[in-house]
Amino acid sequence: MSDAATFPIAALAAAAGVGVETIRYYQRRSLLHEPPRPPGGIRRYGAGDVARVRFIKRSQALGFRLDEIIDLLRLADGTHCDAARTIATDKLIDVREKLAQLQRIERELSALVRACAVAGSEVSCPLIDALLVDVESCTKPAGA
Repeated sequence: MSDAATFPIAALAAAAGVGVETIRYYQRRSLLHEPPRPPGGIRRYGAGDVARVRFIKRSQALGFRLDEIIDLLRLADGTHCDAARTIATDKLIDVREKLAQLQRIERELSALVRACAVAGSEVSCPLIDALLVDVESCTKPAGA
């Protein structure tokens, strides 16, 4: 590989849109190799390293955890589509469950906000009262 096609760590980070500490973290997590340091020189990274860091960042943006990304990187030769699909299917199930949970939270908060608007300036706030119900039930002694 020629010097024109290689990058020091700062240039790798800039080309991939991350910080240098992110590159070092990925190396510690075995997501990215750490090239040998030539005598008296600096480590050099190639275009494949830029692509790998971008793959990691795109995977994270889709919600994959680093351990899942390590698994995906092991399958990156393109011949393990079934295994990659299984990982993605599991992630999709996870996302759908989180969406359902967020929709439940949204409905409950929306109802509480409406109740507060209706209550106006009453002494007791419906939102606070609703939140305190669970706290009070947890702090009551057994048999009380």
